[in-house]
Amino acid sequence: MKAAVLKAFGSPLAIETVPAPVLGTGEVIVDVMASRVLAYANEVLSGERKYLMELPMVPGPGAIGRVCATGPDATHLAVGDFVYCDPTVRSRDDARAPDIILQGLTSGSQGALRLQRYFHDGAWAEQLRVPTENAIKIGTIAEVDAARWCALGTLLVPYGGFLAAQLQAGETVLVNGATGSFGSAAVAVALGMGAACVIATGRNEQALADLVRRFGPRVRTVPMRGVEEDDRKQILQAAPGPIDCVLDILPPAANTTQVRTAIMAVRPYGRVVLMGGVLDGAGLGLPYSWMMRNCITVRGQWMYPPHATILMTGLIQAGLISLDQFHVTPFNLDDANAAVAHAAKDSGAFRMTVIQPQQPR
Repeated sequence: MKAAVLKAFGSPLAIETVPAPVLGTGEVIVDVMASRVLAYANEVLSGERKYLMELPMVPGPGAIGRVCATGPDATHLAVGDFVYCDPTVRSRDDARAPDIILQGLTSGSQGALRLQRYFHDGAWAEQLRVPTENAIKIGTIAEVDAARWCALGTLLVPYGGFLAAQLQAGETVLVNGATGSFGSAAVAVALGMGAACVIATGRNEQALADLVRRFGPRVRTVPMRGVEEDDRKQILQAAPGPIDCVLDILPPAANTTQVRTAIMAVRPYGRVVLMGGVLDGAGLGLPYSWMMRNCITVRGQWMYPPHATILMTGLIQAGLISLDQFHVTPFNLDDANAAVAHAAKDSGAFRMTVIQPQQPR
C-alpha cells in the first residue's frame, strides 16, 4: 500500500509503498478515507516539539474510514462500516492507570513506548490497523463528507474537558483561549451541550467577533489585555450570572497568569478543567484559602474517555453541532508534504487541512 513515511526528524515525508497491515485478534483494518493534519504537524515532524516517536513511522493521528477487515472477537463492526479511528490508544492491562499513546503522533510517556511500538503507524496511508475499540461507528455518511467528519478529532478534545467538568445544560461556561482551533471548537461544543452562555476569551478580537457572528448572543466575548485584575473584571461583567465551569485550553505560548485570570472567575463550588499546552514553568499561584473555602475543583484532562466519540457522533447526527462550520482543504496522499505546509499557514478557528489517501467516489 502507499503511505507517507517520516524517516528522520526534519526530513520530508517519503511517499512510498510499504507492507499492508496484518490483522490480529482484537484489531481492525480500515481503508482510510481522510485524516486531518494538525496545524503544528510541521513542528512535530521537524522534531521541534520533541514528541516521543520512534522512526521510521507513518504519521497521522485519527481518520475517517471504512472497515476492511475485523478480528474474530468483533461482534458489531462489519466490513464497509464508516468509522472514526480514534488515535487515543490505551493499554489493556491496567484499567485504573493505562498507558496512553496518540497513534501516529506520540507515545506521551516513556512507559507508553512499548504500546507505540506495536500500534506504530498512523493514518497517512491507504490502510490503518487499530484496536477494535478504537474503530467507532459513525453511521452512514456520504464519502464526499469524510473529510468534514475529520472535525471529530478537533471537537472531541474540548468535549473530553466538558465531560470531565460534568457540564450541565443551562450552565454558564468560560472558554479560556477561545480563538484557536481547539478553543473555537470548545465554544461550539459547549453550546451543543446546552450551555446557556459561553464566555469566550482571547487576544484576537477579530476571531472573537467571528464567534459571535457564527453562534449569536449566547456567546459573549472578552478581549484579554494581560492585566489580571482588569481582565477578570471584564470576564465577570460579561457573564450573565455566576460562571459554573471554566475550560482552559490556552496554547503553549500563553502564561500561567492568563490561566489564573480565568480560574479565579469561577463561582463557589465551580469546576475548572485544564486542557491547554501552557509551557510556562511558573506555578498557577492559586490561593489556598480561596480554593478551600469556595470548594473549587481543579483537574487536568488529557484527551477524552473512550465513549466520547459515540456521544459526539450523536450530537452531530442530531444537528446540535454542525460540521458545516468547518472549512476543509483536502490534499492527496502524494501531496502530504504540501498538506503539512498548508496546515501551518492556514490554521485557526474552524479551518482544517485533510489528507485523503483514497479519493471519494
